[in-house]
Amino acid sequence: MPIATKYLFIVSMDVTKEKEALFNEVYDIEHVPLLLEVPGVRAVTRWKTEPAAFVIGGEVKQIDGGIAARYVAIYEIDSPDILVSKAWNEAAEKGRWASEVRPFTSNRSHIVRKAV
Repeated sequence: MPIATKYLFIVSMDVTKEKEALFNEVYDIEHVPLLLEVPGVRAVTRWKTEPAAFVIGGEVKQIDGGIAARYVAIYEIDSPDILVSKAWNEAAEKGRWASEVRPFTSNRSHIVRKAV
């Protein structure tokens, strides 16, 4: 499905192995649904790094993500202002995410991209 918004909020992170199952459960059944209720959040897609290979200049290169975070969530949003709204803040702090999952994440990065 094509991206329908002008902005993407891209969140990347790693999680400790012992909390990985909880991370995925909470992200899928609590965190994403709560953030999708925020006005102006249109869609969320989660991604996980997978090892692969590609050919460049006739040489096969193995890729495994290197230092990049293993998990990425891409939020399609109407405006960056959503990210500082009361609704976003409240949704982001609800459920088990803030207390039971977030403390076990690392290598976090956040970026907003605008379609050109």
